[in-house]
Amino acid sequence: MSTQIFSRIQWKQPSVLPGFGISMGFTLFYMALMVFIPLAGLVLFTAQISFEEFWAKAVTDPRVLASYRLSFGASFIAASLNGFFGLIVAWVLVRYSFPGKRVVDAIVDLPFALPTAVSGIALTTLYAHTGWIGRWLDPWGIQVAYAYPGIVIALTLIGLPFVVRTVQPALEDLEQELEEASASLGANRLQTFLRVILPVVMPSLLTGFAMAFARSLGEFGSVYFIAGNMPHKTEIAPLLILIKLEQYDYTGATAIGVVMLIFAFASLLVINLLQWWSNRRYRA
Repeated sequence: MSTQIFSRIQWKQPSVLPGFGISMGFTLFYMALMVFIPLAGLVLFTAQISFEEFWAKAVTDPRVLASYRLSFGASFIAASLNGFFGLIVAWVLVRYSFPGKRVVDAIVDLPFALPTAVSGIALTTLYAHTGWIGRWLDPWGIQVAYAYPGIVIALTLIGLPFVVRTVQPALEDLEQELEEASASLGANRLQTFLRVILPVVMPSLLTGFAMAFARSLGEFGSVYFIAGNMPHKTEIAPLLILIKLEQYDYTGATAIGVVMLIFAFASLLVINLLQWWSNRRYRA
C-alpha cells in the first residue's frame, strides 16, 4: 500500500520541462519548420512534372545513374571502413590509458568542427601526384586524388566520428565481468569478442554505420576538391544537383534530390530494422 502511494506521489511531481502537450507541440512545430516543410516542398515541386519526365531526368539518364553508383558505392565503402576502424579506435580510447589520450580523443571530433572544404583541400594537397603522399604513390601508378579512392578517403574522414562516438558509450557500459566469465568458461579472446562483446556493441555499431552512411550520401565540400568532378567517372550526385541548378534545370535538380531522399530513408529504415533485430536477439 505504501509503495503504491509513493509511486503516485512520484508520478504527480512536476517535471523539469513543461507538460506533454506544450513539449510535444513545440517539438512538432520545430520539426515541421526545420525538416518536414522543406522536404515536403521538395516533393511537391517534383510532383509538378510528369512521371515520364521524372523517370527520364532522375532514373534513366546515364550521367545521373553514374553519379548514383558513385555516391552510394563510395558511401557504403567509407561507412564500412569506419565501422571496422571506428570500433578499434573506440576500443583503444575506452580500454587503454596512454600519453596523449585526450589529444587523440579530441582529434576524433575534428571532422565535426573542420569545414568540409578545408578537409577536401588538405586531402587533395596530400594525395595529388605532387603531394606529400601522392608523390610516393604516383610511380606505382596509384592515383588517389581526382579518382575513386580519393572520394572514399574523403567520405571516410567525415564519417569516422559518428561511429566512434556511438560505439564508445556502449563499450564503456560493458561490464568486464562478462569477459571474465567467458574466459573462465574456457573461451579464448576471439570467441569472447565474437560471442560476448560484439553482440552488445552491435546495435551501436549499426547506428554509427547508418549515421556515417547517411552523412556520406549528402557530403559535398570535401569531395568536390578531391574528386576531379569528371562526368560518368568522379561526379557525385550532390554535385550534379548543383550543376542542374546552375543550368536553371530546377525540376531535374529536385528530381535527383527526391531520389536521394528516398534512398536515404530506405537505407536508414534497413539499418534501424537490423538494429531492432540485433537488440531483440541480444535480449533473447
